[in-house]
Amino acid sequence: MNVLLDHFSEFRDGFIGTVSITAVSTAIALVLGIVVAGLRVSPIPPLRWFGTAWVTLLRNTPLTLLFLVTTFVVPEILFPGMSAFVLGSIALGFYTSSFICEAVRSGINTVPLGQAEAARSLGMTFSQTLRLIVLPQATRTVLPPLSSILIALTKNSAIAGAFSVTELFGWQKLMSEEGYDIVPIFIWVSLAYLVVTFSISGVFRILERRMEVAR
Repeated sequence: MNVLLDHFSEFRDGFIGTVSITAVSTAIALVLGIVVAGLRVSPIPPLRWFGTAWVTLLRNTPLTLLFLVTTFVVPEILFPGMSAFVLGSIALGFYTSSFICEAVRSGINTVPLGQAEAARSLGMTFSQTLRLIVLPQATRTVLPPLSSILIALTKNSAIAGAFSVTELFGWQKLMSEEGYDIVPIFIWVSLAYLVVTFSISGVFRILERRMEVAR
């Protein structure tokens, strides 16, 4: 308890950092994941190839390697001076987008093909059909795996602490270096992560119940 009371401000900053990088990475991953899922089911072959390449490359790249490239290579080539927080959010968001893409694509595949064909017969474009007809129905199927993916994203945010991003495991490392007993430190860090992950699970349970009622 003493370690938390003596260094509450650092713990608070680490918790806020974890929540912040989780939120920003989630936004990036959701946007990219939905867009790439649309590319993967596109009737245009080059777009499908790009979507497949995106998913294959990112899903088979270790997240730590992606953080290394984003943190040390990208600033040298493209965006010098970009903060570690932004770079870490990009790395985590891009990586997670490949998993969200596959979850969304699986949801799209559960929608009967006849509905998309009926929409096209009414003159809708592919993007209109996807946005107005297919994705709203696929959402019910996508929610359960999406919850698991975002919980995994939250836990993966711990890697950002090794790349100068202020978050919970960065606080744990600092306290360990100052000589505090590591067991209570890990307990407090674990409890903080449980707060975030249980919150995500709770939000998705509410969404799933509302989807069931709407059905």
